[in-house]
Amino acid sequence: MKQRHFNPSKSRGAALIVGMILLFVITLLAISGMSASSTELIMAGNEQYRQRANQAAEIGIEQSLRVLSTLAQDGVPVVVAPQPVAATPDTWQTRTQYLGEDADIPGYSQGKFVGFHYQILATGNSSRNAQSVHEQGAYVLGSTGGNSDTFGSIN
Repeated sequence: MKQRHFNPSKSRGAALIVGMILLFVITLLAISGMSASSTELIMAGNEQYRQRANQAAEIGIEQSLRVLSTLAQDGVPVVVAPQPVAATPDTWQTRTQYLGEDADIPGYSQGKFVGFHYQILATGNSSRNAQSVHEQGAYVLGSTGGNSDTFGSIN
């Protein structure tokens, strides 16, 4: 049987080539990890801006509900120009419209109460062009001029 002898002169540079290949693979893994991390950071920021636009639209709906009883019942939409959200670059705007009335309120004497229907369309805007549009219906009970001491009584 023939014995093999190790000849160091034939293997010179092999360790260097293997080392360079491993260094290249590790570098590719590090670059792709950093790229994925940057993309996830941008996505998280976009989600934050989307949430802020959503909250701004909800503020618009709340503000419209507060003044609902003061609006004219003529069917003409009331548009509120963009309003700032405190301490942010975010804004909200609303469009509120009276849709009609319903004199047949279940559980109440007919002709004593009326229900006023409204539609609120609120738009919230945030940075990076994030926008959220919410639609809310509202139903307000009112008296038709009947006896005030029976307001709210169920017959």
